[in-house]
Amino acid sequence: MYAMKYMNKQKCIERDEVRNVFRELQIMQGLEHPFLVNLWYSFQDEEDMFMVVDLLLGGDLRYHLQQNVHFKEEAVKLYICELAMALDYLQTYNIIHRDIKPDNILLDEHGHVHITDFNVATIVGDSEKATSMAGTKPYMAPEVFQSYLEGGPGYSYPVDWWSLGITAYELLRGWRPYDIHSNTAVEEILLMFRAEKVHCSSTWSKGMVELIKMLLVKEPDCRLSSLKDVQNSPYLANVNWDAVLEKIVPPGFVPNKGRLNCDPTFELEEMILESKPLHKKKKRLAKNKSKDIGKESSPLNGHLQQCLDTVHKEFIIFNRENSVH
Repeated sequence: MYAMKYMNKQKCIERDEVRNVFRELQIMQGLEHPFLVNLWYSFQDEEDMFMVVDLLLGGDLRYHLQQNVHFKEEAVKLYICELAMALDYLQTYNIIHRDIKPDNILLDEHGHVHITDFNVATIVGDSEKATSMAGTKPYMAPEVFQSYLEGGPGYSYPVDWWSLGITAYELLRGWRPYDIHSNTAVEEILLMFRAEKVHCSSTWSKGMVELIKMLLVKEPDCRLSSLKDVQNSPYLANVNWDAVLEKIVPPGFVPNKGRLNCDPTFELEEMILESKPLHKKKKRLAKNKSKDIGKESSPLNGHLQQCLDTVHKEFIIFNRENSVH
């Protein structure tokens, strides 16, 4: 079984999101990893663009935080290991995800993590750095804000490892180490980073505290920012990394299989739950088409149609079964 994500073409054009959708498709069609939400097919019709991806029924980590799940240290330790392997894999393809957070980490039915949403991901060359401010403020690394405000040298892969540190802290404690929100000014955020220290819970093991603090080092060159760095952490010295990759290590938290583990009002879940959604849509499209016959097009409709034609022409159709790895 798969999940189907669909994006309305007209809405994407109006919100100037077409480029992000195309970038996400371009990135995802070249990836396949046990700890990613993998793309299997992409196709389109007159109204929408479709992405068929792995079906993960365990919900995202944000949902479970909102359900007041208390993640134990052993569970978060495995999440860090699995996510580190996924980030290392992305790094081999020169990809910075730029939006690692609980909302973008889905669980499968057994409790293993999978990174999703490559909407703001970017590809950088070997010596290149990214400069634009992208992501979700509470999880963004200091160098992203510095680059935006002070015209710094840019940023690279370490930003994802900072986000991993913030996420791990939040899962363990229920709140983030810095009181940053989407409306917090960049200047205020940078002052916060300079003035405040990360305070860890006294209930955490010394090894976990050290690991999170090394992920949250403000200077990117000194931060843990590779799988090798993480594997060299004394806290993870006894981890069987082959077993982690093969999903043999049992997760400390297993989602409830008797519930949906998500908000069913989201479009993605509606597409999974609705009976024969594409069959119903086909009938609606045919009905709308017959209504539109004879209508005069306005200049606005003409411009929109031109954009829709461009989207239709440039959309990437993908079938993993036909691709060569």
